[in-house]
Amino acid sequence: MNKKSDDTNYKVIAENRRARFDYFIESDLEVGIVLTGSEVKSLRSGQSNIAESYASIEDGELWLINSYIASLLNAGVFGHDERRKRKLLVSRRELSRLWQAVGREGMTLVPLVMYFNHKGLVKLKIGVAKGKKAADKRETSAKRDWNRQKQRLLKQG
Repeated sequence: MNKKSDDTNYKVIAENRRARFDYFIESDLEVGIVLTGSEVKSLRSGQSNIAESYASIEDGELWLINSYIASLLNAGVFGHDERRKRKLLVSRRELSRLWQAVGREGMTLVPLVMYFNHKGLVKLKIGVAKGKKAADKRETSAKRDWNRQKQRLLKQG
């Protein structure tokens, strides 16, 4: 997700900040997402949330489950369900790699960030992740606090 300064269309829509705290992210992958017109309009206004969502492989296809995209008031009959399952677009090779990764103990597919790429298309970055235990979360929190304190000390001195 290299953001270039000349990418005028690049815009982060929703970010799952909690994912890096709750999971060890082993690898990530950029995938496309199948959306309706009212969903894209809603995303352009920044009304979405992927914090409670996850990706799942069902019937040989990759799906984004429980993601929230607000419905538009003026969409009328062409509106959408806010929490519907959304199909993710990925190659067969990548799908088989993800399926093997999820088959291992404790691995899951977590959405990390949803954004418009330089062409103006909606993309989703998903991570192959393993859940952290409470001790690991405390360690992550302690490291973050130490780095923050270290930056303050360097800034003062």
